[in-house]
Amino acid sequence: MTLEEGSTVSAVALAVGSTLLGQGIRAVLTGGACVSIYTRGAYHSKDVDFVLPPSVRREELDNAMATAGFARQGDRYEHPRTPLYVEFPAGPLAIGQDVAVRAVEIRRSGRRVLALSATDCCRDRLAAFYHWNDRQSLRSAVLVALENRVRLAMIREWSGKEGASSRFEEFRTELASARKERRARK
Repeated sequence: MTLEEGSTVSAVALAVGSTLLGQGIRAVLTGGACVSIYTRGAYHSKDVDFVLPPSVRREELDNAMATAGFARQGDRYEHPRTPLYVEFPAGPLAIGQDVAVRAVEIRRSGRRVLALSATDCCRDRLAAFYHWNDRQSLRSAVLVALENRVRLAMIREWSGKEGASSRFEEFRTELASARKERRARK
């Protein structure tokens, strides 16, 4: 897969994820790029975030990213043919206080990437809503839950542990409204 100016966030995430896995690096896709994959491009991100295992050295990562055509520019990796860039935020892989997060493998177009599950992607966006009152993250969580099967009982339980039960109810209300609106359009 050749990256170019019009490459989607999903295409970049899959290209980088496949390259990293091919180099033995088990990085996990998170953030807006994960939302983009689960919403089939309905959500747009300007970057692609992966969380690395702690054992990966900078030189090892630089070499793997060079294989995918990316060069390090400060704290991010850029490709000459796409405005999208790749970042590796500090780990560990966690959602709020939950560090028992398991990645899933997504396969598309002969590529594969380790990523948050749809449920964990939803929780990741809700964490930003709960802790920073980020309304865009609430909308992203609703989009993910609207387009995918997510485990609402698990999200409710986790929300309680995060001290955000009332905010979870706001999410449920927004999701119910979005589902009703979708049915009305059909």
